[in-house]
Amino acid sequence: MARWQPGAPERLQAAALKRFAEQGYDGTTVAEIAATAGLTERTFFRYFADKREVLFYGREAFERVFIDGIEKAEDGNALSIVAQALLRAGDFFGDDRRERSRARQAVIASDPSLQERELLKLSALAESMAGALRARGINATAATLAAESGVAAFRVAFTSWIADGERRSLAECQEEALVELRALLDPAS
Repeated sequence: MARWQPGAPERLQAAALKRFAEQGYDGTTVAEIAATAGLTERTFFRYFADKREVLFYGREAFERVFIDGIEKAEDGNALSIVAQALLRAGDFFGDDRRERSRARQAVIASDPSLQERELLKLSALAESMAGALRARGINATAATLAAESGVAAFRVAFTSWIADGERRSLAECQEEALVELRALLDPAS
């Protein structure tokens, strides 16, 4: 097996998704993932603590997209800043990521411990977004409410985006979710 080939984490993630789809999460070993990627178990453990973590690779980049969106957003209330960040984050999820996202989400949906890990990831995202809003001078309560609402809108939009037959971009799905959220908050509008 080749050593130090570029893109090892990405290759391991792709191999894991392939194996999980073929034989289930519980039925897949780290050795099988590594072999499918053409790497060693030792290389796997150089990047990931366990097979669960291979599904959450790239979390920092994912979170950074939302924080950058908040930092670059035009002035407005907390929710409008979050809405701008969500729409900018839609670019991170191009159509080239849709199939991988569907496969990843199917694996997560099949295992309660992975569902819990996904919720922790989204909770951390909300906290980071609230921190970025506070850094912009927004009070803590408004920052937390806007960040949590933004993550909820993202989850709804993401679920729509990965649904079978969906063709719209994530940004379009997020815009729809944000319209619904605003209607709930201000029914008179």
